[in-house]
Amino acid sequence: MATAAESAGAPAETAEEAPLHVLWINAGLSCDGDSVSLTAATQPSIEEIVLGALPGLPRIQVHWPLIDFECGPEQGADTFIEWWWKADRGELEPFVLVIEGSIPNESIKAEGYWCGFGNNPMTGQPMTTSEWLDRLAPKATAVVAVGTCATYGGIHAMAGNPTGAMGVPDYLGWDWKSKAGLPIVCVPGCPIQPDNLSETLVYLLYQVAGQAPMIPLDDQLRPTWLFGATVHEGCDRGGYYEQGQFATEYGQPTCLVKLGCWGPVVKCNVTKRGWMNGMGGCPNVGGICIGCTMPGFPDKFMPFMDEPPGGKVSSTVSGAYGTVVRRLRTITEKTVDKEPKWRHTGRELTTGYKRNW
Repeated sequence: MATAAESAGAPAETAEEAPLHVLWINAGLSCDGDSVSLTAATQPSIEEIVLGALPGLPRIQVHWPLIDFECGPEQGADTFIEWWWKADRGELEPFVLVIEGSIPNESIKAEGYWCGFGNNPMTGQPMTTSEWLDRLAPKATAVVAVGTCATYGGIHAMAGNPTGAMGVPDYLGWDWKSKAGLPIVCVPGCPIQPDNLSETLVYLLYQVAGQAPMIPLDDQLRPTWLFGATVHEGCDRGGYYEQGQFATEYGQPTCLVKLGCWGPVVKCNVTKRGWMNGMGGCPNVGGICIGCTMPGFPDKFMPFMDEPPGGKVSSTVSGAYGTVVRRLRTITEKTVDKEPKWRHTGRELTTGYKRNW
Protein backbone atom coordinates (compact mmCIF):
# COMPACT_ATOMS: atom_id res chain seq x y z
CA MET A 1 0.00 0.00 0.00
CA ALA A 2 1.37 3.41 -0.92
CA THR A 3 2.08 5.85 1.87
CA ALA A 4 0.50 9.28 2.01
CA ALA A 5 3.78 10.83 0.93
CA GLU A 6 4.06 8.51 -2.05
CA SER A 7 0.43 9.15 -3.02
CA ALA A 8 1.16 12.84 -2.98
CA GLY A 9 4.04 12.32 -5.36
CA ALA A 10 6.74 12.88 -2.74
CA PRO A 11 9.86 10.70 -2.85
CA ALA A 12 9.75 7.59 -0.70
CA GLU A 13 12.96 8.61 1.10
CA THR A 14 12.15 10.65 4.20
CA ALA A 15 14.22 13.47 5.65
CA GLU A 16 15.43 11.08 8.36
CA GLU A 17 16.61 8.62 5.70
CA ALA A 18 18.46 11.26 3.69
CA PRO A 19 22.23 10.70 3.79
CA LEU A 20 24.66 12.92 5.59
CA HIS A 21 27.05 14.29 2.99
CA VAL A 22 30.76 14.71 3.67
CA LEU A 23 32.37 17.23 1.33
CA TRP A 24 36.14 16.90 1.38
CA ILE A 25 38.12 19.67 -0.27
CA ASN A 26 41.86 19.11 -0.63
CA ALA A 27 42.41 22.18 -2.78
CA GLY A 28 44.13 24.20 -0.09
CA LEU A 29 47.91 24.47 -0.03
CA SER A 30 48.81 20.89 0.78
CA CYS A 31 50.48 17.71 -0.43
CA ASP A 32 47.34 15.53 -0.03
CA GLY A 33 49.27 13.58 2.60
CA ASP A 34 46.31 13.59 4.99
CA SER A 35 44.05 12.03 2.36
CA VAL A 36 46.63 9.34 1.72
CA SER A 37 47.08 8.82 5.46
CA LEU A 38 43.36 8.20 6.02
CA THR A 39 43.51 5.17 3.73
CA ALA A 40 45.67 3.50 6.41
CA ALA A 41 43.11 3.93 9.21
CA THR A 42 42.04 0.75 10.96
CA GLN A 43 40.18 1.91 14.11
CA PRO A 44 37.88 2.43 12.33
CA SER A 45 38.77 2.16 8.66
CA ILE A 46 37.41 4.53 6.04
CA GLU A 47 35.65 1.53 4.45
CA GLU A 48 33.76 0.86 7.69
CA ILE A 49 32.67 4.48 7.85
CA VAL A 50 31.59 4.79 4.22
CA LEU A 51 29.80 1.43 4.13
CA GLY A 52 27.98 2.03 7.41
CA ALA A 53 29.50 -0.97 9.18
CA LEU A 54 29.43 0.73 12.59
CA PRO A 55 26.21 0.39 14.64
CA GLY A 56 24.12 3.53 14.82
CA LEU A 57 26.18 5.45 12.30
CA PRO A 58 24.05 7.61 10.01
CA ARG A 59 24.07 6.80 6.32
CA ILE A 60 26.66 8.95 4.62
CA GLN A 61 27.88 9.87 1.18
CA VAL A 62 31.53 10.89 0.96
CA HIS A 63 32.58 13.26 -1.80
CA TRP A 64 36.33 12.89 -1.61
CA PRO A 65 38.60 13.38 -4.63
CA LEU A 66 40.92 10.57 -3.56
CA ILE A 67 38.31 7.81 -3.91
CA ASP A 68 36.10 9.35 -6.58
CA PHE A 69 38.54 8.25 -9.27
CA GLU A 70 36.01 8.27 -12.12
CA CYS A 71 35.35 11.96 -11.84
CA GLY A 72 37.22 15.17 -12.38
CA PRO A 73 36.24 18.64 -11.20
CA GLU A 74 34.56 19.40 -14.51
CA GLN A 75 34.54 16.09 -16.39
CA GLY A 76 34.31 12.31 -16.02
CA ALA A 77 31.47 9.89 -15.31
CA ASP A 78 29.98 12.45 -12.95
CA THR A 79 30.62 16.16 -12.55
CA PHE A 80 32.28 16.00 -9.15
CA ILE A 81 32.09 19.74 -8.59
CA GLU A 82 28.30 19.67 -8.86
CA TRP A 83 28.05 18.37 -5.30
CA TRP A 84 29.71 21.56 -4.13
CA TRP A 85 27.31 23.71 -6.08
CA LYS A 86 24.41 21.73 -4.61
CA ALA A 87 25.72 22.49 -1.13
CA ASP A 88 26.08 26.15 -2.10
CA ARG A 89 22.44 26.20 -3.25
CA GLY A 90 21.30 24.60 0.01
CA GLU A 91 20.38 21.27 -1.62
CA LEU A 92 22.60 19.12 0.62
CA GLU A 93 21.27 19.05 4.15
CA PRO A 94 23.04 18.27 6.35
CA PHE A 95 26.69 18.14 5.31
CA VAL A 96 30.09 18.13 6.97
CA LEU A 97 32.81 20.22 5.35
CA VAL A 98 36.32 18.78 5.57
CA ILE A 99 39.23 21.07 4.65
CA GLU A 100 42.70 19.77 3.82
CA GLY A 101 45.50 22.26 3.21
CA SER A 102 46.19 25.78 4.41
CA ILE A 103 44.18 28.79 3.23
CA PRO A 104 46.20 31.41 1.33
CA ASN A 105 45.45 35.10 1.52
CA GLU A 106 43.97 35.91 -1.90
CA SER A 107 43.72 39.64 -1.14
CA ILE A 108 47.45 40.43 -1.10
CA LYS A 109 47.94 40.53 -4.88
CA ALA A 110 46.47 42.40 -7.79
CA GLU A 111 45.76 39.40 -10.03
CA GLY A 112 45.89 35.64 -10.24
CA TYR A 113 45.13 33.20 -7.46
CA TRP A 114 47.05 30.93 -5.11
CA CYS A 115 44.81 27.85 -5.19
CA GLY A 116 41.37 26.94 -6.44
CA PHE A 117 38.89 24.15 -7.01
CA GLY A 118 36.82 23.98 -10.20
CA ASN A 119 35.52 26.94 -12.17
CA ASN A 120 32.85 29.50 -11.47
CA PRO A 121 30.27 29.02 -14.26
CA MET A 122 29.29 32.67 -14.02
CA THR A 123 32.78 33.90 -14.90
CA GLY A 124 34.53 30.85 -16.30
CA GLN A 125 37.39 31.60 -13.92
CA PRO A 126 38.77 29.29 -11.21
CA MET A 127 36.94 29.29 -7.89
CA THR A 128 39.46 29.95 -5.16
CA THR A 129 39.58 27.73 -2.12
CA SER A 130 38.88 30.69 0.14
CA GLU A 131 35.72 31.53 -1.81
CA TRP A 132 34.45 27.96 -1.39
CA LEU A 133 35.10 28.33 2.32
CA ASP A 134 33.23 31.65 2.37
CA ARG A 135 30.25 30.07 0.61
CA LEU A 136 30.01 26.69 2.34
CA ALA A 137 31.21 27.16 5.92
CA PRO A 138 28.06 29.09 7.00
CA LYS A 139 25.88 26.29 5.56
CA ALA A 140 27.81 23.33 6.99
CA THR A 141 26.68 21.38 10.03
CA ALA A 142 30.32 20.96 11.02
CA VAL A 143 33.70 22.08 9.70
CA VAL A 144 36.73 19.84 10.18
CA ALA A 145 40.27 21.05 9.53
CA VAL A 146 42.42 18.04 8.65
CA GLY A 147 46.19 18.07 9.05
CA THR A 148 48.47 20.80 10.40
CA CYS A 149 48.28 22.88 7.22
CA ALA A 150 44.51 23.20 7.52
CA THR A 151 44.47 23.53 11.30
CA TYR A 152 47.28 26.04 11.88
CA GLY A 153 48.87 26.86 8.51
CA GLY A 154 51.73 24.38 8.70
CA ILE A 155 54.71 24.43 6.37
CA HIS A 156 53.08 26.75 3.83
CA ALA A 157 52.53 29.40 6.51
CA MET A 158 56.11 29.49 7.79
CA ALA A 159 58.07 32.72 7.91
CA GLY A 160 59.03 34.07 4.49
CA ASN A 161 56.20 32.50 2.53
CA PRO A 162 54.67 34.66 -0.23
CA THR A 163 51.07 33.41 0.11
CA GLY A 164 50.07 34.71 3.55
CA ALA A 165 48.79 31.18 4.25
CA MET A 166 46.92 30.39 7.45
CA GLY A 167 44.80 27.69 9.05
CA VAL A 168 41.02 27.46 8.86
CA PRO A 169 40.53 28.93 12.40
CA ASP A 170 42.75 31.88 11.44
CA TYR A 171 40.62 32.40 8.34
CA LEU A 172 37.13 31.93 9.80
CA GLY A 173 37.96 33.09 13.32
CA TRP A 174 38.80 31.06 16.41
CA ASP A 175 35.37 31.69 17.92
CA TRP A 176 33.53 30.71 14.74
CA LYS A 177 30.60 28.33 15.13
CA SER A 178 28.72 26.30 12.54
CA LYS A 179 24.99 26.65 12.11
CA ALA A 180 24.68 23.67 14.46
CA GLY A 181 26.69 25.53 17.09
CA LEU A 182 29.84 23.45 16.60
CA PRO A 183 33.30 25.06 16.72
CA ILE A 184 35.87 24.22 14.08
CA VAL A 185 37.29 20.78 14.84
CA CYS A 186 41.07 20.65 14.30
CA VAL A 187 42.86 17.33 13.88
CA PRO A 188 46.54 18.25 13.31
CA GLY A 189 49.45 16.14 12.10
CA CYS A 190 51.90 16.32 9.21
CA PRO A 191 50.51 14.06 8.00
CA ILE A 192 47.67 13.23 10.31
CA GLN A 193 47.69 10.02 12.34
CA PRO A 194 45.13 7.91 10.41
CA ASP A 195 43.02 6.66 13.31
CA ASN A 196 42.93 10.08 14.95
CA LEU A 197 41.09 11.38 11.91
CA SER A 198 38.75 8.44 11.37
CA GLU A 199 37.85 8.39 15.07
CA THR A 200 37.12 12.12 15.09
CA LEU A 201 34.94 11.83 11.98
CA VAL A 202 32.99 8.98 13.58
CA TYR A 203 32.50 11.02 16.76
CA LEU A 204 31.08 13.92 14.73
CA LEU A 205 28.81 11.60 12.74
CA TYR A 206 27.43 10.13 15.95
CA GLN A 207 27.00 13.63 17.33
CA VAL A 208 25.02 14.70 14.26
CA ALA A 209 22.89 11.58 14.75
CA GLY A 210 22.19 12.65 18.34
CA GLN A 211 24.13 9.73 19.86
CA ALA A 212 27.13 11.60 21.28
CA PRO A 213 27.58 14.74 23.41
CA MET A 214 29.40 17.88 22.29
CA ILE A 215 32.85 16.94 21.08
CA PRO A 216 35.42 17.93 23.76
CA LEU A 217 38.08 20.27 22.37
CA ASP A 218 41.04 22.03 23.95
CA ASP A 219 41.89 25.72 23.51
CA GLN A 220 43.54 24.94 20.16
CA LEU A 221 40.34 23.16 19.01
CA ARG A 222 41.93 19.70 19.15
CA PRO A 223 39.98 16.67 20.48
CA THR A 224 41.06 16.43 24.11
CA TRP A 225 41.12 12.65 24.30
CA LEU A 226 43.61 12.52 21.44
CA PHE A 227 45.84 15.50 22.25
CA GLY A 228 45.59 15.76 26.03
CA ALA A 229 49.03 14.30 26.77
CA THR A 230 52.53 14.82 25.45
CA VAL A 231 54.58 12.49 23.27
CA HIS A 232 56.94 12.03 26.22
CA GLU A 233 54.17 10.86 28.56
CA GLY A 234 53.36 7.95 26.28
CA CYS A 235 56.89 7.20 25.05
CA ASP A 236 58.54 3.85 25.70
CA ARG A 237 61.83 5.76 26.01
CA GLY A 238 60.52 8.01 28.80
CA GLY A 239 62.07 5.85 31.51
CA TYR A 240 65.51 6.47 30.05
CA TYR A 241 64.98 10.24 30.38
CA GLU A 242 64.08 9.81 34.02
CA GLN A 243 67.27 7.80 34.55
CA GLY A 244 69.38 10.34 32.70
CA GLN A 245 70.25 8.03 29.79
CA PHE A 246 70.34 9.79 26.43
CA ALA A 247 71.12 8.61 22.93
CA THR A 248 74.12 10.23 21.29
CA GLU A 249 73.43 8.78 17.85
CA TYR A 250 70.51 7.23 16.00
CA GLY A 251 69.90 3.55 16.55
CA GLN A 252 70.36 3.63 20.31
CA PRO A 253 67.33 2.64 22.44
CA THR A 254 67.65 5.46 25.01
CA CYS A 255 65.95 8.89 25.19
CA LEU A 256 66.22 11.01 22.04
CA VAL A 257 66.08 14.51 23.59
CA LYS A 258 69.75 15.25 22.95
CA LEU A 259 69.24 14.37 19.28
CA GLY A 260 66.52 17.01 18.98
CA CYS A 261 63.33 15.27 20.15
CA TRP A 262 60.60 17.70 21.27
CA GLY A 263 58.49 14.95 22.83
CA PRO A 264 58.40 16.43 26.37
CA VAL A 265 56.40 19.48 25.20
CA VAL A 266 54.51 18.28 22.10
CA LYS A 267 50.88 17.19 22.42
CA CYS A 268 50.46 14.03 20.37
CA ASN A 269 49.42 10.43 21.02
CA VAL A 270 51.49 8.67 18.37
CA THR A 271 53.81 7.01 20.90
CA LYS A 272 50.80 5.31 22.49
CA ARG A 273 48.70 4.72 19.38
CA GLY A 274 51.42 3.92 16.89
CA TRP A 275 51.01 4.89 13.29
CA MET A 276 49.26 2.11 11.38
CA ASN A 277 47.31 -0.66 13.09
CA GLY A 278 49.10 0.07 16.36
CA MET A 279 52.57 -0.18 14.86
CA GLY A 280 55.19 2.51 14.22
CA GLY A 281 55.16 6.13 15.32
CA CYS A 282 58.10 8.55 15.25
CA PRO A 283 59.98 7.92 18.55
CA ASN A 284 58.74 4.32 18.60
CA VAL A 285 60.91 3.58 15.56
CA GLY A 286 63.83 5.79 16.54
CA GLY A 287 62.82 9.10 14.98
CA ILE A 288 62.76 12.38 16.89
CA CYS A 289 59.52 14.31 17.42
CA ILE A 290 59.63 17.61 15.49
CA GLY A 291 56.32 18.96 16.83
CA CYS A 292 54.17 18.56 13.72
CA THR A 293 50.86 18.58 15.64
CA MET A 294 51.54 21.95 17.26
CA PRO A 295 50.30 25.41 16.19
CA GLY A 296 53.88 26.72 16.21
CA PHE A 297 55.09 24.15 13.67
CA PRO A 298 57.45 24.41 11.87
CA ASP A 299 58.89 27.83 12.80
CA LYS A 300 59.15 27.30 16.55
CA PHE A 301 60.76 23.87 16.21
CA MET A 302 63.60 24.71 13.86
CA PRO A 303 66.36 23.91 13.36
CA PHE A 304 65.36 20.27 13.60
CA MET A 305 67.81 17.81 15.16
CA ASP A 306 69.20 20.41 17.56
CA GLU A 307 68.60 19.87 21.26
CA PRO A 308 65.39 21.79 22.14
CA PRO A 309 65.63 25.00 24.22
CA GLY A 310 65.68 23.97 27.85
CA GLY A 311 66.72 20.49 26.81
CA LYS A 312 70.33 21.02 27.88
CA VAL A 313 69.31 22.18 31.34
CA SER A 314 66.70 19.48 31.85
CA SER A 315 68.90 16.71 30.45
CA THR A 316 71.84 17.85 32.60
CA VAL A 317 69.67 17.78 35.72
CA SER A 318 68.18 14.47 34.62
CA GLY A 319 71.65 13.10 34.07
CA ALA A 320 72.75 14.15 37.56
CA TYR A 321 69.87 12.70 39.53
CA GLY A 322 69.48 9.85 37.06
CA THR A 323 72.97 8.64 37.92
CA VAL A 324 72.02 8.44 41.61
CA VAL A 325 68.69 6.78 40.81
CA ARG A 326 70.36 4.16 38.62
CA ARG A 327 72.89 3.28 41.36
CA LEU A 328 70.19 2.95 43.99
CA ARG A 329 68.13 0.80 41.67
CA THR A 330 71.15 -1.39 40.99
CA ILE A 331 71.24 -2.25 44.69
CA THR A 332 67.52 -2.98 44.73
CA GLU A 333 67.81 -4.95 41.50
CA LYS A 334 70.46 -7.22 43.04
CA THR A 335 68.36 -7.91 46.15
CA VAL A 336 65.15 -8.72 44.28
CA ASP A 337 67.05 -10.87 41.79
CA LYS A 338 67.69 -13.46 44.53
CA GLU A 339 65.30 -15.86 46.25
CA PRO A 340 64.44 -15.37 49.95
CA LYS A 341 66.84 -17.16 52.32
CA TRP A 342 64.15 -19.37 53.89
CA ARG A 343 63.74 -21.41 50.73
CA HIS A 344 66.04 -24.33 51.50
CA THR A 345 66.07 -27.98 52.40
CA GLY A 346 66.75 -29.32 55.92
CA ARG A 347 65.05 -30.16 59.20
CA GLU A 348 64.59 -26.57 60.37
CA LEU A 349 61.66 -24.34 59.26
CA THR A 350 62.88 -20.76 58.87
CA THR A 351 59.93 -19.11 57.15
CA GLY A 352 58.78 -17.45 60.38
CA TYR A 353 55.75 -19.70 60.75
CA LYS A 354 54.65 -20.34 64.36
CA ARG A 355 52.76 -23.47 65.28
CA ASN A 356 49.56 -22.99 67.28
CA TRP A 357 49.23 -26.50 68.61
